This record gives sequence, C-alpha cells and structure tokens, in this order.
Amino acid sequence: MRVILLSALGLCASVFGHQGNLVDEYVAKEGPIAKAGLLANIGSGGSRSSGAKPGVVIASPSTEDPDYLYTWIRDASLVYKCLIDQYTLGEDNTLRGHIDDFVWSQTVLQQVSNPSGNLITGGLGEPKFHINLTAFTDGWGRPQKDGPALRSIALITYANWLLQHSNTTYVSEKIWPVVKLDLDYVSNRWNTSGFDLWEEISSASFFTSAVQHKALRQGVIFAKDLGHASAVTNWVTQADNILCFLQTYWNPIDAHITSNTKGGRSGIDANSALASIHTFDAAAGCDATTFQPCSDKALASLKVYVDSFRKIYAINNDTAAHSAVATGRYPEDVYYGGNPWYLTTVAVAEQLYDALIVWEAQRSLTVTKISLAFFQQFLSSVEPGTYASDSETYTTLVDAIKQHADDYIAVNAKYTPADGSLAEQYTRDAGVPISAKHLTWSYASAVTVFAAREGRAPPSWGAQGLKVPSVCVAYPGPNVQATFSVIAETVFGENIYLAGSIDQLKNWSPDNAILLSPNAYPKWSVTLNIPASTSFEYKFIRKNNGVVRWESDPNRQATTPETGTAVFAGTWR
Repeated sequence: MRVILLSALGLCASVFGHQGNLVDEYVAKEGPIAKAGLLANIGSGGSRSSGAKPGVVIASPSTEDPDYLYTWIRDASLVYKCLIDQYTLGEDNTLRGHIDDFVWSQTVLQQVSNPSGNLITGGLGEPKFHINLTAFTDGWGRPQKDGPALRSIALITYANWLLQHSNTTYVSEKIWPVVKLDLDYVSNRWNTSGFDLWEEISSASFFTSAVQHKALRQGVIFAKDLGHASAVTNWVTQADNILCFLQTYWNPIDAHITSNTKGGRSGIDANSALASIHTFDAAAGCDATTFQPCSDKALASLKVYVDSFRKIYAINNDTAAHSAVATGRYPEDVYYGGNPWYLTTVAVAEQLYDALIVWEAQRSLTVTKISLAFFQQFLSSVEPGTYASDSETYTTLVDAIKQHADDYIAVNAKYTPADGSLAEQYTRDAGVPISAKHLTWSYASAVTVFAAREGRAPPSWGAQGLKVPSVCVAYPGPNVQATFSVIAETVFGENIYLAGSIDQLKNWSPDNAILLSPNAYPKWSVTLNIPASTSFEYKFIRKNNGVVRWESDPNRQATTPETGTAVFAGTWR
C-alpha cells in the first residue's frame, strides 16, 4: 500500500526549497507525535513496550522483518539524553520518574553477565539485551564501545542537575557508581576494537571515539564535583590520548571525516554528523579539534556526506544542485536495499542548526579553505575570511543555511505518513516507510532537531579551549602475558597458527594468524600480551603449502585475569 504523505495533514506534497511555513506546520504537528511515540516505547507503562522492565527503552515494537524488540545501550542512552535535557531545562517536569527508572535499569544491566563478559571482563561492551533485563546470547557484532560512554553522558547530565538542586546523596549512591564503572571501562578499552554504531564493522569508529572523549571530559569534571578527582587521573590521560586519536580520522585529501578505519568502504558516513551533534558544545565555538558542528572540518565533511546521496536514490533525482536531499547511513549501504533513514536526514539539519546557534552567539562566521566548498553552495562568490553579523555576506549565508536546514526537515516531512509515525527508513525509490516501525531513535531525532531549530543548546561538557597534546599515546590498556599452547602432530612443512576474536589474535584472519613455536614438539606455543579482564574466542589453524585447515567447532573461549599471567592449553581437535 502506498504511503499517504503529509499532504493529508494539510501540507502540500511538494516541500522542497523555501517552504518555511510548511516546515513550521510540520514541526508543530510532528513534535507532540514524536514525543508520544518515544514515551510509548519506554518501560512497563509504555503503550508499545509491553514486557519491558521500568526504564527500559525498546528499539521498536517490531518483532519480525526486523525483530527490534530489544534494548540497545546506545539507543536507550541517546533517547534518555533527549528526555534528560527536556527535564533539566524545565521543558517537561513529568519525566523525573522515567529518568529514575533509567538509572535503576542501567544499574541492573551493568551486572548482567553476557557474551561480551561480566562486569570485570568486558561485559559493559555488550550492545543489546532482552527487554526484561536478561542477556541476549545469540550471535551479534560485539563488543560495541560507544554504549558505556553514551550512558555516562546521559547520567552525568542528570546528576549535574541534581547536584545543583542539592540532591548529592542520590548522585553519590545511585549515579556515581554506574558512571565510575562505565568510564573506567572506556579509559581502559577505548583503543581496542569494537563494532561501529551500525554494528557491521569491527574497527576504530569516529562516532565511538568522539563520544568516548566527551564522556571522559565530562566525567572528570563530575568526579571533581563529587570529591573523587584522585580516583580518575587515568580518565584525564586517556581523554588527551583520544583527542589525539580523533585527529587521525580526518582525510585532508578528500576533505571529510573517515568514519570507519576498516571495512573496505569510503568512510563517508552519517557517523560523522551524528558524532558532531552528540558532542556539540556551544561554548567551544567552531573548534575543529573536537569537530564542533560549525567547524570547517565538520562542515566540509557534511557536504561530502550529503553529496554522496544525490545520485544514488531515485527520490533525490529531481532535486536541484546543492538542495536538501534524503540521506542514509553510508552510500554503500545494502541493508533493506540501502535506503534513506529519518534520523540521518535530520542529523544534517541538526548539525546546521547547531552551527547557526554558535554563529549567532558569536556574531560572526569564518570561512576557511577547508569549508569554502560548503559555503559556496549558498554564495558562490564567497571567499575565505571572517564575516561579522552586520555584513551582507553573513546575512546572506545565515539566511540561506537556515532555509537549507529547514529543507532537510521538509524532506522527512514529505515521506512521513499521515499519522506522523516514524519507521527506521523509507525506500530509496518511492519514499515508503520500511524496516522497523515506530523506531524510538527516529522519534528522538525528531525531538532533538526541533529543539535545535528553536535555538536550544545542551549544557557545556568542557570542550572549550582543549588542545591536542604534543605527544600522543595509543594507550593499550592493562595487559597480561598469555601463553597459548596446543598438542598437535604435524607433517613436514606443516605449521600451527593462532587466530581469534580480538586485535591481538588478528580478528580471525587466517592470512595474518600468529605462528606458534614447535620448540617443545608436539606442543606448539606462543606467548602474547593480551588485554586484561577480557573475554574472547580463538582457534588453532594448520597451514601447509598454502592449504589452511581450522580446528573443528566450537570456538575455544577464554578470559584473561585482571593482572599476572594466563595459560590456555589444549589438544588439536
């Protein structure tokens, strides 16, 4: 059945280009629908979240094609950050109970042993759980290391408000222990592999690194406020190291952020825009070191990201050059055919609104050689320079960019059903909603972009004035010496190798597998530095004249101790 577009809500179907009044109408109507849709997917009282424990965010009520009736740490934290901002800014005083339920549910989830490990051995990197707060044990892309950082960001934002209102006891007893566990995990494991926010590539991810950096900076200030500064010195050190590492994602040749360092893709990804809006700190201005929304690098990357979708979606074919278009996760996407997403399209708008907030506050904007192509979309004659708010160039650019941001909301409006419901995606050829229905993150993205459009900025997290250290250290985290051995008889020319699920074991790559020594034949062995308190899987491999043969299933499982040494021995099978 073809989707009924928002013309049914009194808006015309053609919403592209200079449709300010239509966007106003859409925001006024969709805003309450999105907020209600979000709350319907939370906890035991949500109208679409039957079976969920209090404070649990379901990703979607969809149970097939796809089954999203789970709770993801990332999604839940982003959703609750949205609600916490509304509560702490005085926009909705009814949310306190929901937020306290979130604190409770996350306290429980931290203690749930899962395939990523337990509280000590890496379980905080587990991405998703059943909505009754039990472990999800099927195969998945794990670990995912943005969750603990995002959860800390949400909880610290709430805690800061509570401290301002003299509720120190609740903060110290309920929130600080959760944050301390999460940020110790982040500081010790940020430089080890994990899956990206789309759960597809195990590599360094710009979004993950950016939110980890923000969480540690915010956590240091929070710890000092509670009198725990001496307990978090490693957070300071690792925040500096992550800030160094963030700079490596920038591709100066193609002028964009390379969102993932592996996976064989271009690296052009909504990941970068989402990172920019979720680490926005208006006090930092247009700082490029932290890739603030109005920084030259973030704007240049945004243009490259948007342009990558102009020709690949049929629904974008009739749009004018430089106009707003529907955008997806990344141009090579094939999930459900590779479509635009509601949340990625309005992420572009939100980054532009955030940039406008800063320009209007500082009463100027700066065009650099890096951001020149972005600004030339709106004024072809513009040159690098700083333009004050009383200049014609500033006025022309700001007005055009405001309209451009609105036009991305208009794109989503065109493909929003008459009832205002937001799925995960809409089809690239016809704009028909597809994949998970009532996606909670889609609703949250509508709430946050509408807030940014009104000029509301989140509290500062300490990004102002940060400098990249002169010496950068790729902190490996605490390690233990682990000896792997296997009893295996071999023929002449045959050798035994080791591969497994972590970086140190070459991420299952048979080509890069680690050669074991036969010095105590038939025992083959090797000693490696492996991250402490880490659960992983591994197997031994035979190689002979180019022929590779793996051990039989199942994978061997192991967990390293917090300190000391470990021995993992077995017999070939």
